[in-house]
Amino acid sequence: MTENDKKAAIAILNRIMEAELAGVVRYTHYSLMVYGYNRIPIVSWLEGNASEGLAHARKAGELVTLLGGHPSLQIGPLLETARHDIGDILRESLEQEKLALALYYELLQAAADKSVLLEEYAREMIMLEELHLDEVNKMLRKPGDVEVFDG
Repeated sequence: MTENDKKAAIAILNRIMEAELAGVVRYTHYSLMVYGYNRIPIVSWLEGNASEGLAHARKAGELVTLLGGHPSLQIGPLLETARHDIGDILRESLEQEKLALALYYELLQAAADKSVLLEEYAREMIMLEELHLDEVNKMLRKPGDVEVFDG
């Protein structure tokens, strides 16, 4: 990779790190705001997503330092919608995951034919994010619905 390629990759990785850290905060907040009969499994799922987001942020930060960069101390945008219905939480989660997915695709494009390491990392993360998006999508469907949620 050229120095310009590295700088571009570092910038994207820092944005990934910021987005993943914002996800950690969101999922932690959401886990505190779930009420009702299904609280325990939903809170557990949200806490798992927060932990996964932190692991993703750490991995992005490690790659920033591998490339000689400085990991961002910023966090992605956080918007309090004050909507705490589980459907609202899941729809917000879906949007957050789509933003993260777009960043991983941006990294894949920037790393194409320049760094196998970054290409493989981006591909792995794209796979994980797409599986997560599918999971959230299925949670947003009504029981018996087989059509993809597009809400």
